[in-house]
Amino acid sequence: MKKSHEKADRVAEPVQVYLERPDADRLARLAAQLGATKSEVLRRGLAALERAVTDPASHPALRVIGLAERAVRSSRSGGDVARGHDEALAGDELASWRITPQRSQRKPRGR
Repeated sequence: MKKSHEKADRVAEPVQVYLERPDADRLARLAAQLGATKSEVLRRGLAALERAVTDPASHPALRVIGLAERAVRSSRSGGDVARGHDEALAGDELASWRITPQRSQRKPRGR
């Protein structure tokens, strides 16, 4: 015999959400692509957002951990971060953006 609280734990809580047309279209499109209900898409979205927000790797303060070690490895000053700490940290930050710094291009002066 099942206890009444076991059944209550499985009952979904209804939530009403008002979506603007672009968001409603996006929800319908995702549901069709995934072969899921709109409710399932919203549940998956909530779970993904929770993982992103609570993942230590995504927390700005926790991303600092190991920054100095990476800077030493990537330092152009031969590992002496005390001499080239700005360059080492900036280089590591740029590398994390997956971009390369662009050199300023000066136009040659004409006579």
